[in-house]
Amino acid sequence: MSRNIHPTAIVESTVELADDVQIGAFAYIGGTARIGEGTIVHHHASVEGNTVVGKRCEVFPYCSIGAKTQDLKYKGGNPGVRIGDENVFREYVSVHAATGDGLFTVIGNNNTILAYSHVAHDCVLGSHIVTSNSVGLAGHVTVEDHVTFGAMSGVHQFCRIGAYAMIGAYAKTVQDVAPYFIADGHPAVIRTFNKIGLERKGFTAEQLDRVKQVYRILFREGLNRTQALEKLSQHPQAQSEEFQRILAFAAKSERGLAPGAVN
Repeated sequence: MSRNIHPTAIVESTVELADDVQIGAFAYIGGTARIGEGTIVHHHASVEGNTVVGKRCEVFPYCSIGAKTQDLKYKGGNPGVRIGDENVFREYVSVHAATGDGLFTVIGNNNTILAYSHVAHDCVLGSHIVTSNSVGLAGHVTVEDHVTFGAMSGVHQFCRIGAYAMIGAYAKTVQDVAPYFIADGHPAVIRTFNKIGLERKGFTAEQLDRVKQVYRILFREGLNRTQALEKLSQHPQAQSEEFQRILAFAAKSERGLAPGAVN
C-alpha cells in the first residue's frame, strides 16, 4: 500500500516516513520524527521532536506524541521518545520526551493506551500493557510487561510496576507494586494476586500455586519485609521463575514495595 498523506496535514521536510504510512487531515508530523511501515496517524494528531514510532502503530485524533517534557529541570539538548511496534494510542493521549540530553521515554510493543492517558518524561514501558482511560504515569515510572491499569489511576514518580500486575481504578500508587499482584486504594495496597489475569495469560495451576504461596509469605504471615524475602529465598521452590521474579524485583526496589491490605 502506498503512502497516503492528507493534503491538509503538515509534514516537515526533516521527517522520515515509511512508504505505506497514513497521515490524516490536519495532523502534524515534525522535528526529526521517524514513523514505521503500516502506522496510521489520524486527523489532528501530532508526532514531533526526536521521536521514533515503530511499525503498524495507530495514533488516534488529538494525540500528542514526542512533545517537550513538562519537567522543569529540562535544560535543552535533544531528548526524545522511542516507541516499538503495534501500539495503539487512543484520543488525547500524550507521551512526552525525556528530560536529559540524549535520553528517551520508551514504550515497547503491543500496548494499548486508552483515551486521555499520559506517559510522562523518562518513563519506560514494556510490552502488552493496557491502560484504561485517564491513567497518569508520572516521570521516570517503569512498567514491566503485561500490566493492566484501571481508569483514572495514577503512579508516582520513580515507581515501578511489576509484570502481570493490575492497578485498580482510581488507585494512587506511591510505592513499587510487585509482579503478579493487584493493587488498589489511596495509597494503593496489595489486595490479592492477579489470579484471573494470570489464567488469561496461560499460567498453569502449578504456576498459580507458586504465586499464591509468594503472596501469603509476603502479605499474610505477619512477617516484616526482610523476613518475608528471606523466607522466599530459602523456600523449596525459590529457583522457580515466579519466586525469582519477585526476589529480583524486590532487590531493585528504591521506593519500597507496596504493603498488603490490612484485614
